[in-house]
Amino acid sequence: MKQSNYNGALQKPIGSGFNATSTATDVIKGIDLTGKIAIVTGGDGGLGLEVTKTLTSAGATVIVAVRDTEKAKENLTSVANVEFETLELTNSDSIDAFAEKFLNSGRPLHLLINNAGVMWTPLHRDERGYESQFSINHLGHFQLTAKLWDALKKTEGARVVNVSSSAHNYSPVFFDDVNYNNREYNKFEAYGQAKTATVLFTVELDKRAQEYGVRAYTLHPGISLETNLGRYLGFEDMVEIGVLNADGTPNAEAAEAMKKIQKTTAEAAATTIWAATSPQLQNIGGVYLEDVEVADIYENPGYKNPAGSKGVAVFALEQESAQKIWVLSEELTNTKFNIA
Repeated sequence: MKQSNYNGALQKPIGSGFNATSTATDVIKGIDLTGKIAIVTGGDGGLGLEVTKTLTSAGATVIVAVRDTEKAKENLTSVANVEFETLELTNSDSIDAFAEKFLNSGRPLHLLINNAGVMWTPLHRDERGYESQFSINHLGHFQLTAKLWDALKKTEGARVVNVSSSAHNYSPVFFDDVNYNNREYNKFEAYGQAKTATVLFTVELDKRAQEYGVRAYTLHPGISLETNLGRYLGFEDMVEIGVLNADGTPNAEAAEAMKKIQKTTAEAAATTIWAATSPQLQNIGGVYLEDVEVADIYENPGYKNPAGSKGVAVFALEQESAQKIWVLSEELTNTKFNIA
């Protein structure tokens, strides 16, 4: 019988034994990935780099999909079992070419980790006119997963891991105008919308794919100051998220709170590694994870914080929205994702 996490049916902690301070090394301990092949988008920096290193340390071969392969080679020069391929997530031709090359290799695909992303950017549009945060964080990964489906379904126990964010709590998907053609652009809302789409896609993908032995997971990695995702924030943005007071002085209360929740890169990568490899998740999928555990449902959607809130929003698990994001994504990417 098929499971589904529609409306949060499976969304409750399972007692993983890990916690917010567990590291990727803690999670991978005792797991042998020899002979396994993984694709990690954005696997050359930040959390993606830590994920790549951790997977290879357990014996996996990792294909790092990035915009700049030369930079990736520099960052991973001392890491064995790594390959590099160019991928531009806003470019349909680039996605198709990447997937075609992998499929033509005839290799199985055990892990697809859709990690690359941008956060809180000014309004940019891709060549199709799509808002860039939605395009990169969701649409590109939707198309990539669809194009790699044949390699996933022929691999016993394959998993797809879609990296979301606690910031998804900031906004549902506005299906009538996802690209801000008719409404005022808000960088925090746009990021939240894109990460909500990521959760909804995961819910629907797991529902459809589990028949073929493929499971899907989504997650909030945690807040880490060791990444460069906040590089687009200006003064007014820093005030809005509470880091600075209106007079430009540091917000001491926010700084103290940040100390309690911020993670090292090794800690922030732990939940992705758990999603990709843990036998504890073998019989469950379509769930949103955080702190190396299946998250609780967040029950207060009226509260907005650009950095998000603990738990997963109800609107990110709705059955109707999960089905709608699939159809909309097929339409916008001109990609028919047939699970068969």
